[in-house]
Amino acid sequence: PDLIQKAKDGGLDVIQTYVFWNGHEPEPGNYYFEGRYDLVKFIKLVQQAGLYIHLRIGPYVCAEWNFGGFPVWLKYIPGIDFRTDNEPFKAAMQQFTKKIVDMMKPEKLFES
Repeated sequence: PDLIQKAKDGGLDVIQTYVFWNGHEPEPGNYYFEGRYDLVKFIKLVQQAGLYIHLRIGPYVCAEWNFGGFPVWLKYIPGIDFRTDNEPFKAAMQQFTKKIVDMMKPEKLFES
């Protein structure tokens, strides 16, 4: 919260953040959103400070992050080819992205 306030005091009106797939889905279908990975809490803290948030779901984030933020288990999906128009990749990516979007909707965290 202190860093968020410092950003606002410094004149920022938007905080941009990645959503690291490997941090939030360490195993297929096993999602983690607690502690420092509590995405909803973070977004609400930013909003409470009167700032906007630009959520970058990815799926590939680069950002000097191991494996580009992809979960390691992803490479073991048969037929997968990363960052392409590949059905196994698109299916896994869509499932994760849908999970994030579905978390935001009931919290009314989308700007309309």
